[in-house]
Amino acid sequence: MFPRLTPITRNLLIANVVVYLLQLTLGHVLELWLALWPVGHGFMRWQLLTYGFLHDPSSIAHLAFNMLALWMFGSPLEQTWGPKRFLTYYLVCIVGAGVLQLGVGWWMVSSGGMPYPTLGASGGVFGLLLGYGMLFPNNRMIIFPLPMEIRARTLVIIYAVLALLMGFTGLQPGVAHFAHLGGMVFGSVMIRFWR
Repeated sequence: MFPRLTPITRNLLIANVVVYLLQLTLGHVLELWLALWPVGHGFMRWQLLTYGFLHDPSSIAHLAFNMLALWMFGSPLEQTWGPKRFLTYYLVCIVGAGVLQLGVGWWMVSSGGMPYPTLGASGGVFGLLLGYGMLFPNNRMIIFPLPMEIRARTLVIIYAVLALLMGFTGLQPGVAHFAHLGGMVFGSVMIRFWR
């Protein structure tokens, strides 16, 4: 069964699509100001939030998968927590993901790597996935390409382990795996604080 589309989730979906269309129209201009750049290489404080509304303009799949997950996990959480708490949680997950990514970016640049921008809602989405798994741990889901049902709690564990492995091994370059983990860590802290 598909979740009902709730107001804040709908507005977040619209905001992400509008920003994506602006990226297609304006080119890389928005990335210079709104993507998350490493400290000392173009970083500005507002980027801790704005990067979460940008997506790779060369890949509509980046936007599509993030927005599908935002709808799937965001709407049930918004129904449970209410609009204000849900929006606070989502934005804290994005900022938390950005904070962890800044640390990783600083370490990589100080080790001789090239500075690169981080963009995408994935940190917030991973926070939503964690929140869904904590609030509805036994809900069963079928996730492509797995041909079987798994519990939400199991899905969270699988995604966290994959993000950790990919982040440390570098098997999937160009993806901010530590930002994903940052969204989950900050989401977990918020939920535990609220409890």
